[in-house]
Amino acid sequence: MTDTVTIYHNPQCSKSRQTLELLEGEGVVPKVVKYLEAPPDAATLNSLLNMLNLEPRELMRKGEAEYTDLNLSNPALSREQLIVIMVEYPRLIERPIVVKDGKAIIGRPPEKVLELL
Repeated sequence: MTDTVTIYHNPQCSKSRQTLELLEGEGVVPKVVKYLEAPPDAATLNSLLNMLNLEPRELMRKGEAEYTDLNLSNPALSREQLIVIMVEYPRLIERPIVVKDGKAIIGRPPEKVLELL
């Protein structure tokens, strides 16, 4: 497959591991971005949000302690502020995110990524 597929991956997450296995099972050798070690910058995160057609809170893991501790449900926080917080606290980013040809999808359930292939 010549088209580049990128997965924003957390090896500790079972859904992320299942999604990576599914891609590899389809013959895809994705570029793996371990986003907890190398968080996307604000511009990349903004681009991912646009590809997913989501607002920052929709891509946040609301069960993470940081979500509550930082009061991220506060409606006064702007899109830009939320993106900066997600860059600083990448655990908040829902996973896995798979990108191909300017389109992105969250692998929940993992089979959902097949729509991109």
